[in-house]
Amino acid sequence: MAHKISEIAQALEAQAFGDLSIEIDGVAEPSAAGPDDLALAMSEKYAEGLGAGDARAAIVWDGADWQALGLEAAIVVPRPRYAMSGVTKLLDPGPVIQNIHPTAVIDPSAEVGIGAAIGPFVVIGQGVCIGQNARIAAHCSIAEGARIGDNALLHSGVRIGARVKIGNDFIAQPGAVVGSDGFSFVTPEKSGVEKARESLGDQGDVQAQSWTRIHSLGAVEIGDNVELGANVAIDRGTIRDTKIGNGTKLDNLVHIGHNVEIGEDCLLCGQVGIAGSTRIGNRVVMAGQCGCSDNIFVGDDVVAGGATKMFSNVPAGRVVLGSPAVKMETQMEIQKSLRRLPRMMQQFRDLQKAVSKNGQKE
Repeated sequence: MAHKISEIAQALEAQAFGDLSIEIDGVAEPSAAGPDDLALAMSEKYAEGLGAGDARAAIVWDGADWQALGLEAAIVVPRPRYAMSGVTKLLDPGPVIQNIHPTAVIDPSAEVGIGAAIGPFVVIGQGVCIGQNARIAAHCSIAEGARIGDNALLHSGVRIGARVKIGNDFIAQPGAVVGSDGFSFVTPEKSGVEKARESLGDQGDVQAQSWTRIHSLGAVEIGDNVELGANVAIDRGTIRDTKIGNGTKLDNLVHIGHNVEIGEDCLLCGQVGIAGSTRIGNRVVMAGQCGCSDNIFVGDDVVAGGATKMFSNVPAGRVVLGSPAVKMETQMEIQKSLRRLPRMMQQFRDLQKAVSKNGQKE
């Protein structure tokens, strides 16, 4: 669908100059932009690229001389990356799902809101409630008693478990699973793992035992405006629900264990793993491959660098790095010291030799 420059500027609440009637139907990097593309020239470093491309219109940095850059129209934004969110939303049509496909299997007791679209081979169970204008792509399944709010978008192959409750404006990328059983197993007698955890290393007399499942009776509760990446896995709670707060975003392959509670507006990047019953505060950011031990608390506004492992509580507002997690500045000093170790060991060996020689002379 084509959009006029005036329409895009209005959607971005940004200033526009030049011929605002120009229509564009896509976006592109400046050097690759064609006459019907909106070039994304977000900073001065893209000025040369505009000359190499054929764009007539562009989003440009604040203060840019758009006419000197050879443009017929320009949209000026003070925060270019934020503008990216608006323009990509405007131009993203999403998956094509029309009405309710005849191959969809919908239980007669399910409620489907006005304007909802359901794709091929979707299965919707007993007592499910789907909100208005929801879009559910091919091969999704929604188990009994689940509730999904208005304007939800489930990409192909998403699985929603029984009694899961999801708010409005939810997005799940392909393969996401919400409401699988928690990973809870126990042995008849205290296991070596339990003893090792209590003693910090000693398993005692290990007995041969089999693991017995603890069934998951809880569900998952997800707030409004939550997004899940591809192949995210969120376990249902054992007794109480696993909870994800409003505005939280989970990247691909994130795993949330049973009974976990995550606050609002958190950002968990790829391959983050949160073990059972851990609580995460609001606005927490975890870079890729971070991990949290079970039954700990991570406070509000914590930022964890890539591959950080949190084995104990983390105070609010702290920036952490490493395994085990420490303050980022402390971790940097640790790494500097580790790099010095070979030289220090050589100095130590030289000192040993010198002391030994002096001792032999005496």
